[in-house]
Amino acid sequence: MSKVGIVILNYNDYETTSNMLDNIKNYKSLDNIVVVDNNSIDDSYNILKKYNNKKIDVVKSDINGGYSAGNNFGIKHLLDNYKVDYVIISNPDITVTDDTIKSLINELDKDEKIKVIAPCISELGTIKRGWKLPDYYGEMITILNTRQRFHKTYGLYDENHYKDRLSKVEVVSGCFFIIRSDVLNEIGLFDEGTFLYYEENILGHILKEKGYDTYILNDVTVTHNLSQSVDKSVKKLKKYKILVKSLMYYEKKYNKRNIFSMLFLTVIYVISYVLAYIKNMFKR
Repeated sequence: MSKVGIVILNYNDYETTSNMLDNIKNYKSLDNIVVVDNNSIDDSYNILKKYNNKKIDVVKSDINGGYSAGNNFGIKHLLDNYKVDYVIISNPDITVTDDTIKSLINELDKDEKIKVIAPCISELGTIKRGWKLPDYYGEMITILNTRQRFHKTYGLYDENHYKDRLSKVEVVSGCFFIIRSDVLNEIGLFDEGTFLYYEENILGHILKEKGYDTYILNDVTVTHNLSQSVDKSVKKLKKYKILVKSLMYYEKKYNKRNIFSMLFLTVIYVISYVLAYIKNMFKR
């Protein structure tokens, strides 16, 4: 029987995290639950640590290093203390059933070639699945769209891609997915070079280069309730700056863009940022 652990990252949102723990704490599919308080500035850790028991570990990071660093903190705790075959990475604002997790785990048990698997994501009334690794043109679109968050029409697979039960994709949403623990150990966990955004693209890039397969299981769905813990603490233009910084890091390190390509992206970013700033000033 495969052992499964889940890592949940909390930042200033103990109510949402508490709700999730109340929902999943008795799931048979989960052997260990690790909650990382990512150095919240509210009373999150003191409230959440009351959930500590034989199955649930609430741990606190001394710094807020962002999504990758926070999840790595939890993954290390999980893998150092428990022998699990699979690791679930989940936002606290996810609603998932025990049966859904069992279905995903069953696919991993059946097929060794599947290294990462994710469900469909129901978000704001739409269904989101995987997407393709961005090309240079796609990155320009991302920078030009100052209201951009995680997804865009460009780079998404056609709906026909998901007609079968399992669909191979290059990238899955970081809000909920399952990865084999041996793969995490092999790749050295998440790249902590980004604070927020592009973690999924970086992971997808690394897995693709190694020839590892990532799949969407199309007949199960989780709900992403969008607690907006990021939006509560980061203003829109600052969030946009973080997004572009992560994009630049990804393009330089993983796509090996030359100085001229990076300069062009920088020029587009500066123009877009100034126009967005001016527009924002006139709204006040």
